[in-house]
Amino acid sequence: MTTMTLSRPRTNRMIAGVCAGLADRYGWKPSTVRIVFLLSCLLPGPQFLIYIALWLIMPDRGY
Repeated sequence: MTTMTLSRPRTNRMIAGVCAGLADRYGWKPSTVRIVFLLSCLLPGPQFLIYIALWLIMPDRGY
């Protein structure tokens, strides 16, 4: 199911649902987004801070 809004689903979560929400929004598989995130953590940058910010900003979908 593809949604037009960016929100965190209650199903298919691993930690907070950020990767699953991004995958739903852009029509990707959640596992692909998780792998890309984990690989990006090997590079220098604020990946964890962005994840935490999205966790706080993205609303919970409620279903």
